[in-house]
Amino acid sequence: MAKSQQTFNKSEKEKKRLKKRDDKAKKKAARRLGIEETGGENEFVYVDHLGNLTETPPDPSMKIEIEADSIEIGIPKQLESEKEDPIRKGKVSFYDSSKGFGFIIDLDNQEKYFTHVSGIIDEIAEDDKVTFELEKGLKGLNAVRVKKV
Repeated sequence: MAKSQQTFNKSEKEKKRLKKRDDKAKKKAARRLGIEETGGENEFVYVDHLGNLTETPPDPSMKIEIEADSIEIGIPKQLESEKEDPIRKGKVSFYDSSKGFGFIIDLDNQEKYFTHVSGIIDEIAEDDKVTFELEKGLKGLNAVRVKKV
């Protein structure tokens, strides 16, 4: 005797598919009649004067007038502030003259910057006090125009 090819899983899938089709047909009929199936819930959500979502309309007395010119779209323009002195002071923490590179610690913020022999003006050694400028390199800021103090 051969077994039925209809398995439990197949019959469950068929039931779900038929139920989904019936639900869709009911929704379509309700839309034709203009009846909403929301269960009486309010479709609208309001934003109060603090920016919170509520179901009640906002109080008109809490309304704030804003001029359209005061709204900035995009990045706000920077005011011309004091130009920072490009020459910084630091101390050489490591320098290898045979390889031609080293690191300088900025005395203001204790940041460590890479320097290459091509950006060094005077001869430097470890623990020397130097002045330098920063320039953007491939892997971050580099110290250039390094002079011994």
